[in-house]
Amino acid sequence: MKIAVAGTGYVGLSLATLLSQKNEVYALDVIPEKVEMINNRISPIRDEKIEEFFKTKDLNLKATLDYKEAFTGAEYVIISTPTNYDDELNYFDTSSVEDIIEKVISLGIETTMVVKSTIPVGFIESMKEKYHIDNILFSPEFLREGKALYDNLYPSRIIVGEKSKRAEIFANLLKDACLKEDVIIKYMDSTEAEAVKLFANTYLALRVSYFNELDTYAELKGLNTKDIIDGVCLDPRIGDHYNNPSFGYGGYCLPKDTKQLLANYKHVPQNLIEAIVKSNDTRKDHITRMILRKSPKVVGIYRLTMKTDSDNFRASAIQGIIERLKFYNVEVVIYEPTLKTDTFNDCRVIHEFDNFNELVDVVLVNRMDEQIKHITKEIYTRDLFARD
Repeated sequence: MKIAVAGTGYVGLSLATLLSQKNEVYALDVIPEKVEMINNRISPIRDEKIEEFFKTKDLNLKATLDYKEAFTGAEYVIISTPTNYDDELNYFDTSSVEDIIEKVISLGIETTMVVKSTIPVGFIESMKEKYHIDNILFSPEFLREGKALYDNLYPSRIIVGEKSKRAEIFANLLKDACLKEDVIIKYMDSTEAEAVKLFANTYLALRVSYFNELDTYAELKGLNTKDIIDGVCLDPRIGDHYNNPSFGYGGYCLPKDTKQLLANYKHVPQNLIEAIVKSNDTRKDHITRMILRKSPKVVGIYRLTMKTDSDNFRASAIQGIIERLKFYNVEVVIYEPTLKTDTFNDCRVIHEFDNFNELVDVVLVNRMDEQIKHITKEIYTRDLFARD
């Protein structure tokens, strides 16, 4: 089967890699460098399994800049282009998804579009009405940065937003390509599937915020955060996972998805969803105050990335702390080896670790790693378990 995948970020490239084991897959992107890298089997994103598959598997995968080449003859067009929430306009920017929909319509081809991008509740129905089409459905993804292909190979569940034969075929394409034996497949309407995605991510944001606020309390009261978390998480109903304090939640999904869900609550009573959104700013305010107490002349940011072994720093919580420190006229320098520029957000980027170490008074570290052991200056982190 020919399958097209529009967008080669974590979602798109992991799906293209997964499905190209048994199908002819065309991956569409707008960046020539990414297309060339994929065709040379060099992953443009950091993902251990994708890198492994590119080296060891015979994948029927071609990347292209030409949407006509990608879409013509494809039985499924998977849309995994980036979407984002616009805080100022209070709406979810889905223009990249609509652009692909319009391109498919312009070709007049018989295909089924499967949206994998995060979208607001009701989006698929609105697209059917706007473009007078029926060949589109939603299937949420549940992937981690840096482990996207692994999570496709061992999915927690497969959800497809339609109860139809084409939905079953698509679900089985994913199931047949994965390595997990017993995969739960759930079919529902697209609107319910859209809600699943937003509510799942907002729950994860809630859990991050809960343990961060526990940590804030313990830090200000002089208590041992780790002992409290260990004791709380021994309750099997809570569990000892996803409980490591941080500077806040960030990344591709949680910030925008929580805000989008809150926007969907217009005219619906709620308290908790709004609190989850606000709690992230409260946490960043607290971290900033703790740094200011140290009266540093130069604050060093060790990595902009959110997680260990990740190269993504989109909407990372540390950026919010940088903005706050700059507001208080504190000089900030950044060590981020993935950056090729000399500045980021009007802050100096230091490319040599030793130079970075010499320049700063206090180093902010969201997630510890081996290199941190060589820092001689004071380290401020809330990473208690040395893991995500």
